[in-house]
Amino acid sequence: MRIGQGYDVHQFAANRQLWLGGILIEHERGLLGHSDADVLIHSLCDALLGAACLRDIGYHFPDTDPKYKGIDSKELLRKTMRLIDAKGYRLINCDCTICAQVPKLNPHIDQMRQCLAQIMQTDIDCVSIKATTTEHLGFVGREEGIAAYATVLIDNK
Repeated sequence: MRIGQGYDVHQFAANRQLWLGGILIEHERGLLGHSDADVLIHSLCDALLGAACLRDIGYHFPDTDPKYKGIDSKELLRKTMRLIDAKGYRLINCDCTICAQVPKLNPHIDQMRQCLAQIMQTDIDCVSIKATTTEHLGFVGREEGIAAYATVLIDNK
């Protein structure tokens, strides 16, 4: 068995949609990034790649490559899962934390879990997502952006 940890952060921006955990969330601002800036999926990809010793998301899907401009991060997760599979691993479980002062994410957690479980072809009980604020501290607390952490456990198939 192998464990991986991922972290990502994106700043809020006007005139962008807010994608988190593969779902569109109604909010006045979205996150800025080369792709759709789904901070949760990006941290999950990094955790998976790290667990398999496959470097990181920027190595496989560089923001300097125009083919990834505006890409749906769900597709990055699908590609990451294919890389994990090709190296002979399967996901055991993941545990993710989203740090966001706004918007309130609790109503969206189950839909995110379902979306990610489907993409990773695993049972929903293997996908944990938690949301927290930073009690108005730091860039998250000042509502400047969102951060996400992910931890995964993988094993040989």
